[in-house]
Amino acid sequence: MGQFHGILLRRNPKSRDALQTFTDLDNLPPELAVAVLSNLNATDLCLAACVWEHLANNNLLWMSLCRTTWRYSSAYKAMHKSNMTYKSLYLLLDDGTCLFNVLPKEGILFLIKNNIIKDTVKDITLFINGATVLRADAVRDYLKERRDVLDELVSLQSYTGMFLPEALRKFFDLIQPPEARNEYLDTLLELFSRRYLRCNPGCELSQDTVFILCNSLLLLSVDLSSPKVKNKMTKREFIKNLRGVVHPTSVDFIGDLYDDIYLRGHVAVPKSKCLQSQTFPCVRPYGNIFLTV
Repeated sequence: MGQFHGILLRRNPKSRDALQTFTDLDNLPPELAVAVLSNLNATDLCLAACVWEHLANNNLLWMSLCRTTWRYSSAYKAMHKSNMTYKSLYLLLDDGTCLFNVLPKEGILFLIKNNIIKDTVKDITLFINGATVLRADAVRDYLKERRDVLDELVSLQSYTGMFLPEALRKFFDLIQPPEARNEYLDTLLELFSRRYLRCNPGCELSQDTVFILCNSLLLLSVDLSSPKVKNKMTKREFIKNLRGVVHPTSVDFIGDLYDDIYLRGHVAVPKSKCLQSQTFPCVRPYGNIFLTV
């Protein structure tokens, strides 16, 4: 405990008075002490282990950190048969993640070699889909080379009842688009269009129409958000360009697409930079074109 006090005093000499009332976790019931430590991240928990080793190395604490940071690992199922602790597993997962974020292929091979995930398309996909600390550009680079994993990843997503721009934002929040227009972007939009229609069987649009609309939403996003574009596309121009793509009676629907981009921003930016969407499905003037039956 004295070591812990020394660390705090070196960081903040004014904390001496607060330390007088600081409760030693060793004096608390074990379940309460563990509850206190459950608020720490992995780095702080390792530091706490310097003082309260028997508490900070609690397997339940590290299991929680593992499963919240990486929602899937095939190693989880074998933990009860293994002598490995969740702290050791966390450190392996962290090493594999750091390597993946620099060299994606090597990172996956590291995880497979250490029996963290299995060498199958499904396992690799579930790991990527459930990990919260993988860099988006690293995931993008890996998926460009692994079309089988990309296909499986898209098949795991659900866009049921979502308005098209919001579904597209969710898609690009998971799979970062390329920096420039290329064949890979077309592949992504084709996969998204197919998956979107499977999630919304009552949608009255064809896959080609959804693909065209997605391209139009991307172009509109750039047009409205780029400071380099002085003459912004108007709502009337957007409707005019797409009137022949969707049913003639769906002018209000096309207008809603424009309004969504105008009010909420780019479809290919992180969710944190977008305004909160309204609940969907909802009553719209063009009927139930995007509602499930």
